[in-house]
Amino acid sequence: MAVDVTEQIAVNVPATTVYAAVADVRRMTRWSPECFGVLIWRHTNGAPARFIGFNRRGWYVWFTSCEVVVAVPGQEFAFDVNIFGLPVARWGYRFAPGAGDGPTPDRATTSTEVTEYWEDRRNRGSLLLGRIFTGHVANDRPAANSEGMRTTLGRLRRELEAV
Repeated sequence: MAVDVTEQIAVNVPATTVYAAVADVRRMTRWSPECFGVLIWRHTNGAPARFIGFNRRGWYVWFTSCEVVVAVPGQEFAFDVNIFGLPVARWGYRFAPGAGDGPTPDRATTSTEVTEYWEDRRNRGSLLLGRIFTGHVANDRPAANSEGMRTTLGRLRRELEAV
């Protein structure tokens, strides 16, 4: 069951800045409506390689194990999510130059089109565990993720543009 969900937003900072923020997975707790904690348990070259994500939605609380699978500064950051060894999803972010980049009369601006994506990788076992831990039936998860992604990207933009 492969369902792809994407959301996009323009952020008025360079792609390298957005990438650095997203690749610091602990910052996700400030943006995501579900993630409230991140425990990094392995680094590679000073960057997180594996981490545990702690999530909640209403009364439901769960954790997932995550492994960074794509880390190309300024271009893409992605991680695979598992629960008790079963595949759940791939979450990722792609970065592209924004439309109309270039200097303006008052200052130089650089914008980045940020695309957050979710690839469904659940099998029968992880679908069952997802229902137990998150309260979502299989076909509810894409809509919930789309809504959460819009919230996450909006908060990411507000934080990065406020600097």
